[in-house]
Amino acid sequence: MAVAQCPASCGELIQGWILGSEKLVSCPVEWYSTVEVCNGSPRADERPLSRAMVNRLLQHWHYPAQMTQDIRIDVHSTIPVAKGMASSTADIAATAVATAHHLGHPLDESTLAALCVSLEPTDSTVFRQLTLFDHNDASTQIACEAQPELDLLVLESPVTLRTADYHRIPRQAGLHAGAPALKRAWEKVQEACISQNPYRMGEAATLSAIASQALLPKPDFDALLSLMEECDLYGVNVAHSGSVVGLMLDRNRHDVEYVQWLLAQKKLNEHWPEQHLLRMVSGGVDVL
Repeated sequence: MAVAQCPASCGELIQGWILGSEKLVSCPVEWYSTVEVCNGSPRADERPLSRAMVNRLLQHWHYPAQMTQDIRIDVHSTIPVAKGMASSTADIAATAVATAHHLGHPLDESTLAALCVSLEPTDSTVFRQLTLFDHNDASTQIACEAQPELDLLVLESPVTLRTADYHRIPRQAGLHAGAPALKRAWEKVQEACISQNPYRMGEAATLSAIASQALLPKPDFDALLSLMEECDLYGVNVAHSGSVVGLMLDRNRHDVEYVQWLLAQKKLNEHWPEQHLLRMVSGGVDVL
């Protein structure tokens, strides 16, 4: 038996047209999918993508395909689904590493990323460090220095959007229009990590969030920006292919209860009724 876990993401720090194609840097947070892989019969209610990952690994290591019938997968996750929190990436990445460990194989991050994108567009939460990642084909993997410490007040909406549906939206013109802003945002992400400056990270995320309004607008976005300025928060980040929003702050420095009171005063909690205060964490999949 083997157990592995992978974090969720509060949307993306940045996503858009960077270095010649659409890429992203995810925002890993302390909310995990934990997957247990052992010998046994498959569950009737298992998650199809997790089974697809087991089959992909058996093929990768040239095991007989029928071996899948003797592998049981148990996924334990409360990460919201189809809201831009990387729930699917967390499931399949943790499944991959748990399966590899169960079968006695190492699995490096780059191979893991390639396996994940072979199933669906993948978040860069599979990497230990913040990483600029081509989420469609894994061709770009540029790691940053250690990230600055910060918290996120994650604003969860009831609105859902499947990643595959988002990718069917015509986006090319909007992506190209946002390219200059995303170039600056990517530079600021790197600066934020080098200087350990959470405000610089917030500037990067806010630039990308503003550019994203042309592609998948968030309701009352100007009110969110004014709240950020009023409370001197680090920034606002969004799920570029989902509905979740993150207010970037420091729980020891900022008055989180006042921020939540303001959200109610501005009626913003009508759009985002669920709120979660989470630490930003390192990404990567850990064997437990």
